[in-house]
Amino acid sequence: MSESPTRVAFHTIEADGLKLFYREAGPADAPVILLLHGFPTSSHMFRELIPRLAHRYRVIAPDLPGFGFTTVPPERNYSYTFESIAGTLRAFVDALHLTRYAIYVFDYGAPTGFRLALAHPERITAVISQNGNAYEEGLSDAWNPIQRYWQNPTDENRNALREFLTPEATRWQYTHGVANPEQIAPESYTLDSALLQRPGQQEIQLDLFLDYASNVALYPAFQQFFRQYQPALLAIWGRNDPFFIPPGAEAYRRDIPAATIKLLDTGHFALETHVEEIASAILNLPIPS
Repeated sequence: MSESPTRVAFHTIEADGLKLFYREAGPADAPVILLLHGFPTSSHMFRELIPRLAHRYRVIAPDLPGFGFTTVPPERNYSYTFESIAGTLRAFVDALHLTRYAIYVFDYGAPTGFRLALAHPERITAVISQNGNAYEEGLSDAWNPIQRYWQNPTDENRNALREFLTPEATRWQYTHGVANPEQIAPESYTLDSALLQRPGQQEIQLDLFLDYASNVALYPAFQQFFRQYQPALLAIWGRNDPFFIPPGAEAYRRDIPAATIKLLDTGHFALETHVEEIASAILNLPIPS
């Protein structure tokens, strides 16, 4: 008899004045892996990974504020910065009574997760970075328009970034660097595009583009965390990512000599094409209880 497939549960919990949507699977008493997505997606990106980990781990994947199905009441007057998002995630893990967890960080999930680590380093059991950057050498030239906005936050420079929010740009993020773009499930970029078209979303995302500079300013603090605490670390990246390039993955070894670095022949959304390889690498990572 074949093993029954893992059922993923969908929940909403109130934390920090928000209603956070999250996906969860695995035994309640198992070690926890917190999956943190990036731009412009949601916990939906982990739909294939969660069942592959849930026989060993309690896997939890929230939608960050401004993304997916997490809702922010207008009266909350939420400030869309990475510090605010990290504060909301701290409230989220406290609401779930999580005191020890590994973090899987991707894209925006990296500065969010690393802020959690700075606030409570004793809670972090391991780090899985899938195209989740913490080093300036990991930023490609594709960041130049956003960096111009950091240096000169004019309306002109802000409006120039709106092309990153189009359906065409979202699809390109999924397919760039992929040997066979037909491997990419169309519901991935289609869902992201639909959610980006909701009222107010463009301004939220442009605010986060501007605030990403605060993450780069924190890179030295993130690196100090790595050096001081030496967490088990797996950096597994799509080598053809147009935004976060392989030197950013290799740089982890500078601070954590025992880090495992794996580069995959794919793009930014490596889970869309290499979920089996990523799941296998995570299951081989020694994550403490």
